[in-house]
Amino acid sequence: MRRLCIVLSLCAIALCHAARAAHAATVGDLDWLSGCWQSTGGEAGSEEHWLAPAGGSLLGVGRTVAQGNTVAFEFMRIQQQGDSLVFIAKPSRKPEASFPMISLQGKKAVFENPQKDFPQRVIYQLKEDGSLLGRIEGLSDGRERAVDFPMQRKSCP
Repeated sequence: MRRLCIVLSLCAIALCHAARAAHAATVGDLDWLSGCWQSTGGEAGSEEHWLAPAGGSLLGVGRTVAQGNTVAFEFMRIQQQGDSLVFIAKPSRKPEASFPMISLQGKKAVFENPQKDFPQRVIYQLKEDGSLLGRIEGLSDGRERAVDFPMQRKSCP
């Protein structure tokens, strides 16, 4: 019983620390996301561009190209809201959705909105090799699903 209490106490401390870190984050903590990113293995033109943090926000745009045509696009922003950050996405042909940040550990940011249809989580992680992994996760048709979007930094036009 004593071990269980210790384990639960340690988990509570870790959760409080993670929540405090996420709430104390500023857009400047995500400056590693800014720049131009080319989809790894995607067709030319499949990319994301993120402006540098300024005015309490990062602004981004993404485009997916298949068979020479733009098949999807998305306008994105990460914005300061009080003591926390929120990822806001406006994908093509879908309503805008907000995902509050739930954790920021080093160069990995996790945003989540459990009330939304798929995806419920949006994750960006800068890898040690300099590549960027975008990932969406959540329940779809009652099953857990994840889609990865690996990217490499490229020169901005």
